[in-house]
Amino acid sequence: MPYASSLSTHHDPGIAIGETIGEVLEVLGPSPDAVALFVSGDFLSHAENFLAATQNLLQPAALIGATAVSVISGSREVEDQGAVALWGGRFAGTASTVRLDAHRLSGGAIEIDELAHSGAHTLILLADPFTFPTELAVKTWSDSHPQLQVIGGLASAASAPNGNRLLVDDQIYQTGAVGLLVEGPTRVDPLVSQGCRPVGSPLIVTAADQNLIQELGGKPALERLEEMFKSLNESERMLVNQGLHIGRVIDEHKVDFGTGDFLIRAVMGADQRTGSLAIGDNAPVGSTVQFQVRDAQSADDDLRLLVQPLDPADGALVFTCNGRGTHLFEHPDHDAAIIADLVRQEAVAGMFCAGEIGPVGTQSFLHGFTASAAIFRD
Repeated sequence: MPYASSLSTHHDPGIAIGETIGEVLEVLGPSPDAVALFVSGDFLSHAENFLAATQNLLQPAALIGATAVSVISGSREVEDQGAVALWGGRFAGTASTVRLDAHRLSGGAIEIDELAHSGAHTLILLADPFTFPTELAVKTWSDSHPQLQVIGGLASAASAPNGNRLLVDDQIYQTGAVGLLVEGPTRVDPLVSQGCRPVGSPLIVTAADQNLIQELGGKPALERLEEMFKSLNESERMLVNQGLHIGRVIDEHKVDFGTGDFLIRAVMGADQRTGSLAIGDNAPVGSTVQFQVRDAQSADDDLRLLVQPLDPADGALVFTCNGRGTHLFEHPDHDAAIIADLVRQEAVAGMFCAGEIGPVGTQSFLHGFTASAAIFRD
């Protein structure tokens, strides 16, 4: 089944959207099963016109899209400038769209729109970081739809509420989330590269209170951290000082832990008095954790290690952190180029995100500083 992607940075918005639609039409013809539209830079104010043109000329069965600080198409990452990226495919399965919102109840609790029960195996989710509680939603759906993997990202065009745009079919929203549900024989393989490497040894959480790790392996957590730090070489110590992370093993049935086995979260602080560490996640007693560091080399090694064993694919949607790109790597196009090498005709598109979504093990999570991808195979 064919997939296609196209990109334009032409200064004239009419020409830009015309170029992208024309290239996708040439490969897929009219009425593809699904398209995704990503808009950045000076083109943000034209998102509504881009949506209308795509609907009128391509007439897709399902459409989602979002505005972002930067977009991806093929092997290119177009950072911090006006660009439009369009992706489309014809599936062996089916795709349908969903519009999602969150509502605050009178008691203060948040109610998230429930997903309809269906045979979908994948939800491509695009959400607004200011008005949609993505972390809570993904956890809720993991419980109610255990067979469903969620992959996607948070719109990144705006730094305040009501600045992002979310596109679904012929509608445009400033809040909430939109999604593409994929079911049937089309395979969507997740790829989640969190860009860290472990330091020290795995340790068992022996005392904890929500996000406070009090003991690791029977000793105060801070004491374990100090032991680990003393064992490192000078370059590793510098990375720890720049920002320490911790990985929690998701599948405790494994004997050895490596790339892709940890859910990475930041170490947010330490209490010298109690010896506790605060992390950006709950750490249940009995779980296995390991300290982690992140830099450009670790992020490069991690992504290449995950891609290396994969077979060629037909298409891919990529959601990478807006702190990656040339903010992290010495050369541009890092994540896009590696994933595009895996995909026939470089049918890849996506966006830089304010948070990335993807599974670790069998559960989906909201991540930071991550490259997450949905890899389509028909």
